[in-house]
Amino acid sequence: MSSHPVIRLACGLVLSGLMAGPVFAAACGNSGGGFDAWKAEFANQARQSGVGKKGLQALSQATYATRTISADRNQKSFKYSLDKFMQLRGANTIVAQGRKRKARNPEFYAVLERQYGVPAGILISIHGMETGFGGFMGDSQVISAITTLAYDCRRSDFFVPHAIGALKLVDQGTLTTATLGARHGELGHTQFLPGNALTYGVDATGDGKVDFYNMTDALASTANFLRQKGWKPGRGYQEGQPNFAVIQQWNAASVYQKAIAIMAARIDQ
Repeated sequence: MSSHPVIRLACGLVLSGLMAGPVFAAACGNSGGGFDAWKAEFANQARQSGVGKKGLQALSQATYATRTISADRNQKSFKYSLDKFMQLRGANTIVAQGRKRKARNPEFYAVLERQYGVPAGILISIHGMETGFGGFMGDSQVISAITTLAYDCRRSDFFVPHAIGALKLVDQGTLTTATLGARHGELGHTQFLPGNALTYGVDATGDGKVDFYNMTDALASTANFLRQKGWKPGRGYQEGQPNFAVIQQWNAASVYQKAIAIMAARIDQ
């Protein structure tokens, strides 16, 4: 499948950042005390990675997100059994509401499946699991949350590219310092991490911008992510089937992966 123009642009930005010369990583920390000093160092790293004036200004305004650190230190739901996890996350409700959403707008999901090969049930399950179909998309400032995680030593290597991505999205006008998302900096209807948003975002409405708080753009971007990660149209997606490995690319927790596959099958039956 050929890349969407937005995707080609995003990839170009990433590559240009990588080719800008040697990048020296800012030193991480385990408390808020060193965050301001880290931001000053990280600004140099961000600049070398292709972040522009608006992104750097957003970085300077970021604050240490204590709620994000607390949430990152106390994740529990992914340790539950599959049955317990599905019960706590409201799987039956997601399936029931998901079937109604598909029935109300079947052509919308059919178009996405024709374009990306991803069936409605998968997209609807992710949408329901992540934000209750857009009911709650987060109450944390994305830039502060993602830069805090990039600074924190626990998983700095994982979050630094997403922090760079978030600052580039500010340059593009997709994000501002006021944009709200989840505690880990995920944004929009399906909770994209910023680096993935930059790379896989699709302007499905054709209005000239990628808006992850618009359901059409968000679900098209989700379908594009899955397709680009290797989704095989028409193949199975339950555990042990070809497309289950692609669901694993969306979220690393095994209970989450299995829940999405099970709910999707129930929605599409």
